[in-house]
Amino acid sequence: MEELLTQENQVITIVLIGVLMLLLMGVALLLFFFFSRKKIVEKELEKKNLEVNHQKEIIQSIIITQEEERKRIAQDLHDDISSKLNVINLNANLLKDGELTPEEYTKVNNGILEATDKTLESARKIAHNLLPPILEEFGFKDAVEELADGFNNSRKINIEYNIEYPKKLLIPQNELHLFRITQELINNSVRHGKANNSTINIYYKDNELIFNYTDNGVGFNADDIDSKKGLGMKNIESRVSLLNGKYSIGSEVGKGFKILIVI
Repeated sequence: MEELLTQENQVITIVLIGVLMLLLMGVALLLFFFFSRKKIVEKELEKKNLEVNHQKEIIQSIIITQEEERKRIAQDLHDDISSKLNVINLNANLLKDGELTPEEYTKVNNGILEATDKTLESARKIAHNLLPPILEEFGFKDAVEELADGFNNSRKINIEYNIEYPKKLLIPQNELHLFRITQELINNSVRHGKANNSTINIYYKDNELIFNYTDNGVGFNADDIDSKKGLGMKNIESRVSLLNGKYSIGSEVGKGFKILIVI
């Protein structure tokens, strides 16, 4: 009888130990799940914070770009328009006074005509910088070709281009964004990259617009975040974002620069 009780007690002890081990394993699994889930949530929050900060940088870049454009326009209006209008106003007052010899009258009148012609030319130049007429009238393809040909004629850089762009694929505002990106890239190649050759390849495939640009300039370390954020890349990044596109860049010191934009 005692032997039977001992066996029962052993069985009960084993069962209790098994239950306890199961409970411990359950608690361990719960703790593992809790901390794993906590790490996942922390990583997700970190990712969201990075995305929010990135969006803030893009918005800030857009605002800075707009402010710089406003300053440039204000400077152009002040330097090229206001100064010439002041000359016209002074000469017009001389005519109004009427105390001029025929020779002086002719000289003042010619001065007004000359200043008027220069003012009109300055106004056309400012309007062209705001929205190139060829872009508005003929579209993105012709505007980029004219831009590239203009640089080629200036001999600042040689640009080879192949543009297969369906007419009116993008709305006018987005065509302007893509045109400004092209301008920025070429200007960066000339000013910062010291390049003498570049290529522009644009084509439409599988419902995506592919924009590929390269140059043979001095390049930079593509892994350096500060380098990426320089060279006008903030401006380009903000416009790509407005186009709901994505981009990737590649560059090495001494091996030129390339960027792929997909819209």
